[in-house]
Amino acid sequence: MMTSAQFFRFAAVGLVTNLVGYAVYLMITFVGVAPAFAVTILFGLGTVISFVGNRRFTFRGSGNNRQAGLRYAVTYFLGYLLNLSILFVFVDHFGLPHQAVQAVAIFIVAGVMFLLSKYYVFSSSPSQGEDSP
Repeated sequence: MMTSAQFFRFAAVGLVTNLVGYAVYLMITFVGVAPAFAVTILFGLGTVISFVGNRRFTFRGSGNNRQAGLRYAVTYFLGYLLNLSILFVFVDHFGLPHQAVQAVAIFIVAGVMFLLSKYYVFSSSPSQGEDSP
């Protein structure tokens, strides 16, 4: 069962992670790091930070860290592929502006990531159904 409290906690973790990541991106590209390299570094770092935040804050996981971490990495890779696919189809094939497509893709990918996190990554958590903060 999807809970609104978990979804809002998931969104809060995502917002904080992405704001911090974007600020770091701006700082390191300002000093001369290539954007593609900066994104690569930040994708890995952001995945680790969001795993910890979602495990502790959103889903209050208490299962095996290694198994959940592996499932999280797989899930985020799938989210990355989904995002690329959306861009490929709607920008490259239909010619829509990438800014608008990515703005919509953020919400689609976030919804998929929430569901995968809840039902696949952290599904073994005994406090899964809790709605209290």
